[in-house]
Amino acid sequence: MNHKIMKRYFPLFVLPTLIAFAIGFIVPFAYGIFLSFCKFTTVSDWTWVGFKNYTRILFVNGKLDTTFLHSLWYTALFTIVSMTVINVVSFTIAMLLTKGIRGTNLFRTVFFMPNLIGGIVLSYIWLMIFNAVLAPFSKTIISTQWHAFIGLLIVVCWQQIGYMMIIYVAGIQNIPGEVIESAKIDGASGWSMLKHITIPMLMPTISTCTFLTLTNGFKLFDQNLALTDGNPAKMSQLLALNIYDTMYGMTGWQGVGQAKAVIFFIMVAVIAVAQNRLTTSKEVQ
Repeated sequence: MNHKIMKRYFPLFVLPTLIAFAIGFIVPFAYGIFLSFCKFTTVSDWTWVGFKNYTRILFVNGKLDTTFLHSLWYTALFTIVSMTVINVVSFTIAMLLTKGIRGTNLFRTVFFMPNLIGGIVLSYIWLMIFNAVLAPFSKTIISTQWHAFIGLLIVVCWQQIGYMMIIYVAGIQNIPGEVIESAKIDGASGWSMLKHITIPMLMPTISTCTFLTLTNGFKLFDQNLALTDGNPAKMSQLLALNIYDTMYGMTGWQGVGQAKAVIFFIMVAVIAVAQNRLTTSKEVQ
């Protein structure tokens, strides 16, 4: 009886959530796509310009603007490197912390703590450390785009490794103990157990962590703004900061910034779906 009542009134319970989702996401998102085809200063003061904003992303006064393209490949490279480093290191630490060593809970807490600090605060702390270390060499974190790249990589890894480690630890602890024991009895080596038992059974966890680090890398903004602000000469500007700079740092370019934001969303969505399908197919195998 209760099941029938719940089924009957289910739409009524879901309705408030759907309304909030529509007001908070769907409507602003749809209006944002519309504004990408307009020249505007405020959301109510707009003029339709069609695809002009999208062409201005790459061409300014008939000349190729390489800023956006540079931010695109720089972001892609940063995302790939940071995703790889974070997942490999966090997985390695998780494996070590599930071996029953003493002080495991303390180590977990210490590794997780950087994730509790805001990205801007953490970046300013690391900015002072980097510049103090580089000062004897007459360098700063923004001396070159690669100094900035390494600095951003260290900050992001420092902040996210602990969080991903917790997820990996939970996944490892969910592997049935009898499977591990059976493999040991059969004489399987540590590498063989890792390759044929641990990693295959952790594919859902690996998929989750890969998705999180992938999207976090593409969406990175706070750390980029606080640590380098895109310097030197916008060479360390990631896509999110490039869009922000276009929207609020260039007069009359709000529509172009909105067009960049739409393209940015499509890119992240496509990559996220592709990554999810790839890892899901591996889970099935």
